[in-house]
Amino acid sequence: MFQADFSGVIRTILIVLLVYFGFKIILRYFGPMLLKYAMKKMGRKFEQQFNQQFNGAQQSAQQHNINKEGNVSIDKKPRNRRKSNKEVGEYIDYEEID
Repeated sequence: MFQADFSGVIRTILIVLLVYFGFKIILRYFGPMLLKYAMKKMGRKFEQQFNQQFNGAQQSAQQHNINKEGNVSIDKKPRNRRKSNKEVGEYIDYEEID
């Protein structure tokens, strides 16, 4: 069996503390740069989504302007393809008792 001697325990504790404080110092210096990079990346993504939505709305507005006054266009709703399941159960009408 292995036995833990005092020098091994102290060495392990020192390694854990060294890694902890080293990680803390590295994050202090490189953390803001990582955060700035992540924020720029998210900003670009939001800007791209906004541009897609804005361009889509702008194109649909242009299509509505193409129709001349007096012309009527009807957009039909898609058919409801779901069928009701009438085998769910029976309907029970409840009455309130005073």
